[in-house]
Amino acid sequence: MLLLVHEDREYLRAPGEELQTDLGVLTVPEDASAGDELETHLGEPFVVREPRGPDLFDHFERTGAPMMPRDIGLVIGTTGAASGDRVLDAGTGTGVLAAYLGRLGAEVVTYEVDDEFADVARENMRVAGVEDRVDVRTGDVTEAAEDLAPATFDVLTLDTGDAPAVVRRAPDLLDRGGFLSVYSPFVEHSREAVEAARAAGMAEIETLETIQRQMDFGDRGSRPSTRGVGHTGYLTFARRP
Repeated sequence: MLLLVHEDREYLRAPGEELQTDLGVLTVPEDASAGDELETHLGEPFVVREPRGPDLFDHFERTGAPMMPRDIGLVIGTTGAASGDRVLDAGTGTGVLAAYLGRLGAEVVTYEVDDEFADVARENMRVAGVEDRVDVRTGDVTEAAEDLAPATFDVLTLDTGDAPAVVRRAPDLLDRGGFLSVYSPFVEHSREAVEAARAAGMAEIETLETIQRQMDFGDRGSRPSTRGVGHTGYLTFARRP
């Protein structure tokens, strides 16, 4: 997939597909590549870009509120997820986290309980170009954990209401030194995850709140923006000793 950009407009298209807008019509050449400039039949230029993670976040078909890029960055930075890692993910949703991990080169198995959501996630993995590294499975990871264990995943990422039940199985699913990550918008759920991690004998347990504020620079001075909500959620991390 390629990103076609004209000023503040962006459209995701595959080579051979047609783009129709009020700026005109163009067909993306089969050999189009990043950096090319294409023109519509009205002469309006579009620059071709290779989509990156934040672009996929903006253009994926959504089935709910996806994890924000800043939360994904914290997950990757804290767990050290990297190329060649085996990742078990649950609560696929739109699939943004799974796609980011796949683009890093990790091999991801992700579970989604909703059939329709799983189908959307599979299509999103195709759009991201990681369908060969991200295996989207329909089912409940709490039930699948019985069949998965003992396994040697390097990272376990959870964004589900029943995450604490999976956390208790983390030592059976993770390789030694492997990391657990649990995302929740509510602090009570994070506390349950922490207690489950302690009961499971996990180490290096911590919960972090992700807050981000945009800076405004004006004639009168500079200050954090008063628009938007800085808080997105809580991330609990732990490691198998």
